Amino acid sequence: MFLRLLLAGIVLVVAVNNVSAQDTVKVSLQEFIEIGINNSGQLDFEQQKVSLAENRIDQAQNQRYLPRFDLSTQHGLVPGVKSNVEGLDPNEFYLDPDLENDWEDIGVFTRAEVNAIQPIFAWGGLRSLVKAARAGAESAKEQFESQQSNIEIRLYELYESYLLSVELQRLLDEANGKIEDIGEQIEEQRESGDSELDESDVFKFEIFKSEFAIRAAEVNENIAYIKSIWSYVTQSDENTIYMPDLQFLDPVGNSIQELDYYRTHAIQERAEVKAIEAGIEAAEYGLDATKAQNYPTLFLGLSGSYANTPNRPRQSNPFIINNSNYASAAFGIGIRQNLDFFSMKADVERSNIQYNQAKYLKDAAVDGIVLEINDKYKNASLSKVKVDRTDEALVTSKKWLRQEQLDYDFGMGDTKDLIDAMQKELELKVQLKREIFEFNKNMAELYKASGMDITTLKLNNN
Repeated sequence: MFLRLLLAGIVLVVAVNNVSAQDTVKVSLQEFIEIGINNSGQLDFEQQKVSLAENRIDQAQNQRYLPRFDLSTQHGLVPGVKSNVEGLDPNEFYLDPDLENDWEDIGVFTRAEVNAIQPIFAWGGLRSLVKAARAGAESAKEQFESQQSNIEIRLYELYESYLLSVELQRLLDEANGKIEDIGEQIEEQRESGDSELDESDVFKFEIFKSEFAIRAAEVNENIAYIKSIWSYVTQSDENTIYMPDLQFLDPVGNSIQELDYYRTHAIQERAEVKAIEAGIEAAEYGLDATKAQNYPTLFLGLSGSYANTPNRPRQSNPFIINNSNYASAAFGIGIRQNLDFFSMKADVERSNIQYNQAKYLKDAAVDGIVLEINDKYKNASLSKVKVDRTDEALVTSKKWLRQEQLDYDFGMGDTKDLIDAMQKELELKVQLKREIFEFNKNMAELYKASGMDITTLKLNNN
């Protein structure tokens, strides 16, 4: 018996230590969004696109300075040479027409060649390439911002979902207490043999309890699901629990502005529009760079070559070069012109089409944004009306329930009416919280569609 008590005590202590070891971290909406973004693999993928676009800037800039600068070397074994002309200086072996290879004298052949080209004037083509690359990088950054806003809206909805689930759990706990009170009163009437107690009302109450239990189970499962998603988003360990720093789900405190306000802000601030505008700029600079290819390019050129083979003497005549033992260098100005005019014309036409395509894309995007704003504005406005009207209905249902409860307590009321009033109040409470959730979500979507920061939405912390 003593061992059992000791074992039970150890288990209890371990359980208490595990519970106390868990750290509950309350986070604001801004903090939750930052955590979710930092842990987002999708944004890490999108960030690589930005890095690639920035790398193209470096590549374009590198084309402006020594775009060609290379070194090549050759190495091998070659025989020496011998002449049968007596007294002939080795530096004048080129005078002997019967010069022969000396296979008994093997030497190491080494040659190195350096070539470099530096553009001087390219009609602004290289400068346009750099500007096009910079505009392309700016477009990639704006596209990244667009993807980030999509993730932010999902994180916002997840944050609000947690608050909604907590509110529903609180409502169910409150309703469960009232149901137990009514059940006790019905049981007292049964035991006292109250003739006014209708068995059909008892059956209806039992059915209501079963339906309520189903809703409670759904809410509990939803809470568990949301908590698991939160754990995944925050990448928390077993000893850390993240939860909102708010206790209640209330409507956002931001008022709905006029429709034109959101339209104007969207056209000016939407990341998608900025990305397209940067794309138009990149296409324009790309067109200028393509046109510059039609004209000749002025450049500086440098060429140097050196070869050394010990068993093959260098020749003294400047017109005679021993390819295995010499040194030479050249430096000067050159002109390069592409003569494939048909291909260059097609390239210009293609760049011009791409430029026009980018401009038309902006027009199409603006049209789509205006339609999206209209839809989001309608949803937000309608959600606001639903919240207000549901709240009014809830106030009325509370008065009804209070009256039915008083009548029932004084023995004047009907069980059916009390159950109906309680059921209607619970339904309206749940509906109000869901309408508030939809309103907050629609407001966030309206802000996102308008290019506004959703974290500026005022969440009431009552």
